[in-house]
Amino acid sequence: MLIDIYIIDLFVIGLLLLIVTLGSGWISRLPLSFALIYLLVGIFLGPYGLGLIQLRRDEVFNAALLERLTEFVVIISVFSCGLKIVRPFRLKIWDTTIRLIGFLMPISIFALAIVGKLFLNLDWGTAIILGAILAPTDPVLASEVQLTDIQDQDDLRFGLTSEGGLNDALAFPFVYFGIYALKDSNWHHWFKQWVAVDLIWAIATAIVMGILVSKIIVWLDQSIQKRRSADVLMEDFVAISIILLTYTLTEMINGYGFLAVFVAGLVTQRSYQNSAKPLAQLEFIEQLEKLLEVATILILGSILLWEPMLKYAAQSLLVIILLFFVIRPVGVWISTIGTRSVNAQRQTLHPVTRWLIGWFGIRGVGSLYYLAYAFGHELKGETAEQIAWITYTTIVVSVIVHGISATPLMNWYESSIVNQKKV
Repeated sequence: MLIDIYIIDLFVIGLLLLIVTLGSGWISRLPLSFALIYLLVGIFLGPYGLGLIQLRRDEVFNAALLERLTEFVVIISVFSCGLKIVRPFRLKIWDTTIRLIGFLMPISIFALAIVGKLFLNLDWGTAIILGAILAPTDPVLASEVQLTDIQDQDDLRFGLTSEGGLNDALAFPFVYFGIYALKDSNWHHWFKQWVAVDLIWAIATAIVMGILVSKIIVWLDQSIQKRRSADVLMEDFVAISIILLTYTLTEMINGYGFLAVFVAGLVTQRSYQNSAKPLAQLEFIEQLEKLLEVATILILGSILLWEPMLKYAAQSLLVIILLFFVIRPVGVWISTIGTRSVNAQRQTLHPVTRWLIGWFGIRGVGSLYYLAYAFGHELKGETAEQIAWITYTTIVVSVIVHGISATPLMNWYESSIVNQKKV
């Protein structure tokens, strides 16, 4: 009797989950990320391995599948980022984040766009899309360098967590900018609309909806449970309802759902009278996030093809070297000049902290989402294939180099820099 490939897929995935779970104590100590393991297994299950995952080689199908899956993963992850952060809403405390979003993000996008224009022969619209796809750091794959819990007040982890939660949302205006430029190269025809609708309106409404929806749901939750408690097993689903309702209602009025969900996470953390409730939600959301990460990276590994990766290898390598070793580190150094450490108000950020923020610009699921979104909106043909394989290769290299370096660098940072501060 022939065994259905679907059954074999489930068997392999189940075995993978068992191995990484039982071996997590050893894996977490190695210079090896879980995402790298998932990627290798995805390649093994794809056409160059066992051939158990055979996605249709249909650009429209793959784009739609990637867009929906990565969209859901990102909204789960940015909500998790928001729940982890308990710092007060004061500009001085959020100074690092504001600089990373307000200065570093535009620097990264336009630097990558210039690389695309000058060295990859892209038009400005496509070059800006490339910048918007690759500039955001990833909130999903960067969990090893983000805040570990709500008690963690470290400057490095806070900066990377808050940046990961916000920049996936704020890259969207530039994705739209590039799409508009592809449709009409005369910027004067649409630039004012882009500023008014895609920049000001979409961001403002996202912030308002993130606050409003989460506040209402938390109030309903607390009010109803005073009269009759919900089933304990069902309580954590409130977090999913906050995520989905915030995201969909914001998108319905042309706001940025990712930003709204991150804000909702911040507000939810502070709105419950019972502090144990958001902690339980965070644990549940993180477990869901890890499961979705497995699915996403397995799919990425299974769709990789050597021929197109080699075809665009030189271009990908140029982008990777400039992004990882020049654009991101230099951009962070410029953006954080004079930034104060929250843990030591009279001191600026430690140079090592700034350097590590520059290094840990991990690319991943967020970039996959923006790529898939662009596929469905004007990015077509040979240019789309070029952008796609540059993006895939950048993510693969990021999973490898950042995954391998995360554990030893963070261990060194904790033992030397953090402990010195405590002393």
